[in-house]
Amino acid sequence: MARSLTSASQLRTALLAAGTLAFLMAGALAANAAPQKNIVVAMAQPPHAGDATKGAQIFQRCAMCHKADKDGANGLGPNLFGVVGRKAASEPNFSYSSALKSSGIVWTDDKLGVWVSGPAKLVPGTKMAFPGLSDQKQIDDLVAYLNSRK
Repeated sequence: MARSLTSASQLRTALLAAGTLAFLMAGALAANAAPQKNIVVAMAQPPHAGDATKGAQIFQRCAMCHKADKDGANGLGPNLFGVVGRKAASEPNFSYSSALKSSGIVWTDDKLGVWVSGPAKLVPGTKMAFPGLSDQKQIDDLVAYLNSRK
């Protein structure tokens, strides 16, 4: 069954698995291995793709400071509607730290994943005082939710 990959890290994992398989197959061919019939190849499942519904529940922790509504006002933190693909520190009428303004970050799935695992890890000097999520499934779910807010 085909699965869509929703982040660069998932794509890298899938390519690594495919590359490993290709390398092993090329080695067998180069060694003049006898052709095999009915070869079964087990591929690893891609990493958790994220569940936007579960991410909406996780976002409730963020909702103390952020909104993710179209045309929603900024709160203590900026409105996160449409954040995926947006340049960091670009939401109008919000006072960002100089560290985030000068970061040059564009919010991809990978960058958002690192950010929600601990903002200061990605941008030392940020004003966002959030310790971060440690559960990768919750991170993936939250990023999926943010992706759904477009």
